[in-house]
Amino acid sequence: MKAIIYDFNGNKKHEAELPKLFSTKIRADIVLKYFEAEKFKLMHPYSPYKEAGKRHSASGTISHRRHEWKGHYGKGISRIPRKTMSRRGVQFYWVGAEISGTRGGRRAHPPKINRMRKINKNEEMIAMNSAIASTANEKYIANRYSSLVKLHFPVPIIIESKLEKIKSKDFIKLLKHLLKENYHLALKNKTIRAGKGKMRGRKYKSNAGILLIKSKSENIALKGLDIKSVPELKISNLYPLGRLVIYTEKAIEELGGSK
Repeated sequence: MKAIIYDFNGNKKHEAELPKLFSTKIRADIVLKYFEAEKFKLMHPYSPYKEAGKRHSASGTISHRRHEWKGHYGKGISRIPRKTMSRRGVQFYWVGAEISGTRGGRRAHPPKINRMRKINKNEEMIAMNSAIASTANEKYIANRYSSLVKLHFPVPIIIESKLEKIKSKDFIKLLKHLLKENYHLALKNKTIRAGKGKMRGRKYKSNAGILLIKSKSENIALKGLDIKSVPELKISNLYPLGRLVIYTEKAIEELGGSK
């Protein structure tokens, strides 16, 4: 499978052979499985302190046997664990403790910290290869972008590896030249959400925009788009399948050597 390498002016520089992973069979089911597993991996773990609500002197149930010290015989009260607040002789003033139905007690069903979904390394590799291969598949790109005008350019888009010198305004000109009517999909469009979501911590919403994948040795800083190096790539950067992606020449070489 061959692809065209473009220069900074959007002109065809030469053709290059793509790595084999761009021709792999796309397994959308495994990609979804890995995407769900990655969400749990990136989620910040939260749970209460393991001793929360269990640091009282109350332990076990209180005896109802006769002639038992601190017993409940004849009191007509339940057998829940209680802590002693005060006493007068053999008469005790207790309050319930420890259990979930009492003040300051433990929670009944607290969130567990060990919330993980496992996925084996072979499936992880298949998922990443499928996600990268979908960036070179016109069918998946068309399915992802409902407002996509007919593709007038071959995918994936690969440009020469000299982006350290290019300015943001020149890169935008390059995108306009390559994408033409589909330029509206390239840059992030941030808008204020309609409705009550504004009051619930999600005031803004934005599209994903185009993704620039570079080599780990390249230093590129451009505004208005996501930039990821090959080692930083996650399945969430490419899901749903068929995201518009621009690769640098060095990134293609790095993908060919690592996959």
